Amino acid sequence: MADVLIALGGNVGDVRATFRKAISNICGMTQAALLARSSDYTTPPWGIEAQAPFVNACIEIDTSLDPHALLFTLHKIEKKFGRDRAAEQHWGPRPLDLDLIAYDDFKIDKPELTLPHPRLFERAFVLVPLAEIVPDRIIAGRRVGDALAALSTDGILRLPDQD
Repeated sequence: MADVLIALGGNVGDVRATFRKAISNICGMTQAALLARSSDYTTPPWGIEAQAPFVNACIEIDTSLDPHALLFTLHKIEKKFGRDRAAEQHWGPRPLDLDLIAYDDFKIDKPELTLPHPRLFERAFVLVPLAEIVPDRIIAGRRVGDALAALSTDGILRLPDQD
């Protein structure tokens, strides 16, 4: 079994409801155990600023799927919730974005998959929820909490828990 970190994001539709359903799909379709789930955070758009704010969260799962099979499954789940990677604008609006952040301590550098995620340490919108669930996790030689401390978290707000 592998300890895996996945970032969730979206800004189209009821994103928080989509997250709940997507996490259930992730666990079911990957035979994974959910180890931790962060709070949801509203975050400013990144890349293209003229769009609705995003909601972001992170989960930690335990799965026996290999990294490529897991990525394939995450893309299937995105499509199920309305994402069309081929037709969307890069960094544009989307109902669901699932990013594979880390898979144990694996390092992979292939066109279809880079682990750990290559822009992890540039993105407070990923590091804030990640630091909530695994602040002491070492990824690519850096502690998650330390990586977050080096970035601005302006505009990132924790959303209240839902019943």
